[in-house]
Amino acid sequence: MKNGNKKVLISGASIAGPTLAFWLAKYGFDVTVVERSKSLRLGGQNLDIRGAGRAIARMMGIEQEILDANTGEIGLQFVNRNNKVEAAFPADGPGSFTSEAEILRGDLVNILYNKTKDDAQYIFSKYIEAVNQDNSNVKITYSDGSTDITDLLIVAEGIRSTTRQLLFGEEPEIKFMGLYNAWYTIPKQDTDTNWARWYTATGSRVLLLRPDNHGTTRASFSFLSDHIGYQQLSNAEQKKILKEKLSGIGWEEQRLKKEIEKNEDVYFDGISQVHAPRWFNGRTGMIGDAAYCPTPLTGMGTTLAIVGAYLLAGELSQHEKHEDAFAAYEKRMRPFVEDVQRLPPGVPWLAHPKSKFGVSVVNTVAGILASNIVKKISKLFSSKEKDVTKDKIELPHFNHQ
Repeated sequence: MKNGNKKVLISGASIAGPTLAFWLAKYGFDVTVVERSKSLRLGGQNLDIRGAGRAIARMMGIEQEILDANTGEIGLQFVNRNNKVEAAFPADGPGSFTSEAEILRGDLVNILYNKTKDDAQYIFSKYIEAVNQDNSNVKITYSDGSTDITDLLIVAEGIRSTTRQLLFGEEPEIKFMGLYNAWYTIPKQDTDTNWARWYTATGSRVLLLRPDNHGTTRASFSFLSDHIGYQQLSNAEQKKILKEKLSGIGWEEQRLKKEIEKNEDVYFDGISQVHAPRWFNGRTGMIGDAAYCPTPLTGMGTTLAIVGAYLLAGELSQHEKHEDAFAAYEKRMRPFVEDVQRLPPGVPWLAHPKSKFGVSVVNTVAGILASNIVKKISKLFSSKEKDVTKDKIELPHFNHQ
C-alpha cells in the first residue's frame, strides 16, 4: 500500500478512527471518516491515556492539549453513606486512581477532530449498510442510498458495532462480565468538590461522582447482575431498572434518581469484552473497541485504540500488499491486547460486595492502603519520575516516504 495515494474509508469518528486518519494522512493516504451521528459525539466520562498511548499523543503533537484539558480531579475519596471519607488517594500520591492525563472523552474526540479535519474528509449523518469487496476494491452502500468505492475499509466503532456485523457476522464473541454500568452528566452541587467520590453500597452496587472541567459532575452507577440484555431495552425501560437498582442505596440516592429521570443522555450498557479470532477480512478490518474492547475495568481502552491506530497505519505505510500489513499488525498487536484483557482475579466482584460486612471490608482495605505508613512504603518502591512511555508493546518509528 505504500508509495501510493490509496483510499481508506474509516467508519467511526470517536478516538480510534481519527487517530488512524491522522497517521494514514501523514503517510500519504486519501482518508475519509464516516460517522452516523449528525456531529461529533462529545459526551462521555473520564478517559485515562497511559504509557504507549500517551507516547503516541506526544508524537501527534497533542499531549499538551490533553494535559491542558485535564478534568481538574485532585484524587479519589472512598466515602460511606453519610459522605464521611473512609480513604483518600491524592492524584500526586502513590497508588493514585487519578491520571495526570485524565480527560473527558468528548474533549479528546474534539482534539483529535481538530487535528485531522484539514487532512481527512469527514462525513456525518451516514452509516454503512452494505459492503461488497473483490480483489481490487471495496464497494460501499450508505444509509442514504449513495455508494462509494475504496481500497480499504477499517471499522473503528464501539463494542456494539453494526458495521462489524456486516464484515464478520457472529464470529466475534461479546463476553459479558456480569456487570452493568450507567454514565450520565448531572448539575454540580455544593456537596461536589474536585475529589472523585466512590461509594460502595450493599447489594453489589457502586456509585462514583467525578468532577469535570465544564462546571458539571459526571455520575457513574454500576451493579452486578447475571441478567443478559438490559442494553437492548428501551430508554424508558432502562431508566426504570436503574431507579429500581438505586432504591435503598443511600448517600446521594434521591439526587441520582431524579437526574436519571430528567437526563436525555444516560448511557447504559453491560460491561463486556470483545474477543475476535480475526480482525481482518480481505480488504476490510477493524480496530479499537469494535475489535478488542478490554472493558473500562482495565483503564486501557483508550490506549489500545490509540496504539492500534498508530501501528495499523504504520504497517500499511511499510508494505506493498495490505495482506502483509494486516498480518504484521496483528503479530505486533494481538499479544498486547491479550495481556490487557487479562483481568486480575476477583474483578469486578471484589469491588462490588453484596453484604454490609463486605462493604466494611472494602472501606477498611482502602483505608489501610491510603494510610500514611503504606504511602511511605509505596514511595520507597516507586520511581521518582513517572515513566509515561513504558508499556508491554514496542512502538516502532516507521520509515515512510
